[in-house]
Amino acid sequence: MTFVELLPIYMFVALALLLFTGFPVAFILGGVGLGFAFLAQELGAFNVARLVILPSRIFGSTMENPVLVAIPMFTFMGTMLEKSGVAKDLLQCLQVLTRRVPGGLALSVTLMGTIMAATTGIIGASVVMITLLALPVMLERNYHIPLATGTIAASGTLGILIPPSIMLVIMSDLMSIPVGTVFVAAIVPGLLLSALYTIYIIVLCRIRPQLAPPLPDDIGPSTRGEFWTMILKSFIPPVFLIVVVLGSIFAGLATPTEAAGVGALGSTLLAFVNRQLTFEVMKDVCYRSALTGAMLFGIFLGATCFSLVFRWLGGDALIDEFIAWAGVGPWGILFVLMGMVFFLGFFFDWVEITLIVLPVFGPIVAGLDFGTHLAGFEGVGEVALIWFTILVSTNLQTSFLTPPFGFALFYMKGVAPPGVTIQHIYKGIIPFVMLQLMGLALCMLFPGIVLWLPNALLGN
Repeated sequence: MTFVELLPIYMFVALALLLFTGFPVAFILGGVGLGFAFLAQELGAFNVARLVILPSRIFGSTMENPVLVAIPMFTFMGTMLEKSGVAKDLLQCLQVLTRRVPGGLALSVTLMGTIMAATTGIIGASVVMITLLALPVMLERNYHIPLATGTIAASGTLGILIPPSIMLVIMSDLMSIPVGTVFVAAIVPGLLLSALYTIYIIVLCRIRPQLAPPLPDDIGPSTRGEFWTMILKSFIPPVFLIVVVLGSIFAGLATPTEAAGVGALGSTLLAFVNRQLTFEVMKDVCYRSALTGAMLFGIFLGATCFSLVFRWLGGDALIDEFIAWAGVGPWGILFVLMGMVFFLGFFFDWVEITLIVLPVFGPIVAGLDFGTHLAGFEGVGEVALIWFTILVSTNLQTSFLTPPFGFALFYMKGVAPPGVTIQHIYKGIIPFVMLQLMGLALCMLFPGIVLWLPNALLGN
């Protein structure tokens, strides 16, 4: 092949190298796209006049997309819950409910991470919040430090998979799949990971109880009335908010955007009830939501430029030729893609991986024939695309935990007590990464884990 024909490959190489510089991702994506467009023109392989369609493509597919409006509102909901004290009260309640189970406090953290995941998809906020609330308590109870840090890091990242997740909203837009369908498909895999964490903690703490001393009996409500007051105040409100937000989507009563608005209002009302709704809190929540939204939409703009130039230079055809040349078959291609996502997770955030992998390889996977492996789920639409999207989502759980650039690990280290070292954190996440890979393998081998619920609720 000539140098011009290999330009799409060089685009990926340049992108990978520049991402290590720490320069804003949005500018790198857009800059690489524009840079290679002008380079291709100098080589006589492209006409930069075609770039005039970029503004219309950006506004038509991103800025005017009503689905993406849900992102800042879900961000607002999660940030408001963090500031309102709901998470702190929930952890205290779960500690009491699980005090008789081996590793009860670690299980409380896992359950809280699962519940909070269903109200927000902001991983940084979730990990920092759970670390600040739970880690000092676990250390005070003489918990094994790697077990404590691993549990918090893994539980705090469940929000990237369990809906409503910002990542799932972005993925559904990239793959042109209804957001509601992706949300429904992600529920069982997300709960599967939570169940794997729970089983691991119970088994480990039963075998080695010294790793997780039980909660003293004198902590918690002393009367039945105080117990039910705690349940009504600390447990019911966040669960009710989850039912309203997700239930309205699954029942077809509201679009994800409308449900996000209801969630934002509900989180504000909870803050008001907890007497935490001050001007400073509202200002901070709005600022964080705007900052997160601006960052994500900036990345969308850069990614649109990169993907368009990549296709114009023949990137799709080049990948098709490589797959045909390799002759590895549908399963071989799927294993290679999953391995690529896992490997990229050591170095990049989920946003970069999503925008690199899905637009390029999604159409390829949609055209693969997996025989009878996906039979019986045709009622949910693009079965292979939905399955592939959730497999990538499950795989991306590892990107937050795997060193050297596991962002959840850095979030935790930044707010952890001085006695907790990065070595403790690295050691703690190893079994949970193994559990995540086990969950991914189960979803690949048994596609019903992903497709059964959407087929039951949405299938014709």
